[in-house]
Amino acid sequence: MDRERSLDDLTARARIRDAALAQFAEHGVRAARLQDIARAAGVSVGLVQHHYGTKDGLRDACDSHVLEQLVQRVKDEAARPDPGGLAALYEGGELMVRYLARALADGSPAAEVFFAGAVRVTEEFLTSTWPDRFPAGSAKARDAAAVMSAMHAGAIVLHPYLSRRMGVDVLAREHATVIGAAMTEVYDAMGEFARSEAGRHLTEEHGDD
Repeated sequence: MDRERSLDDLTARARIRDAALAQFAEHGVRAARLQDIARAAGVSVGLVQHHYGTKDGLRDACDSHVLEQLVQRVKDEAARPDPGGLAALYEGGELMVRYLARALADGSPAAEVFFAGAVRVTEEFLTSTWPDRFPAGSAKARDAAAVMSAMHAGAIVLHPYLSRRMGVDVLAREHATVIGAAMTEVYDAMGEFARSEAGRHLTEEHGDD
């Protein structure tokens, strides 16, 4: 009986967390209500408080869960890069990507940790793939990784605008490749530009001393 109760508690705890992820993603932490989270999870507010205490405690649990899953996905993505692609992140779950989009927009501590992790693994990818162009430990590698990560994170944050322009919900799992495909085309075009006379002039003008 105790074992069955423990399993029930674990199931309820996960349902509450997933309901909170959805509510926080849609409304933001400040506007989300424990009553709505409890209703979506099919439990009482008292059970939510039993497992997580306050809304802040529930947010911390969501942050930890999302960070554990998505930071690993970023590492996987860096190992097999698809510029701008969200496919690897979606392996962790569409709901977590939506939660991340809200966290990035709200500037939450979890988003800061995620972005720092994304920059770190992106820098590792750049320095290992093009060591001459992006020397390890250099400001050039650091800045390129930060800007590249911001470009990709920005696409997630601005997903409502992208969805309206592209005609699909870009954060829906079935459309996980549309941002990556478009950004790959941009990278290809910019590569051609970089090899042009104007691009070479711009590189020389703003390159390292």
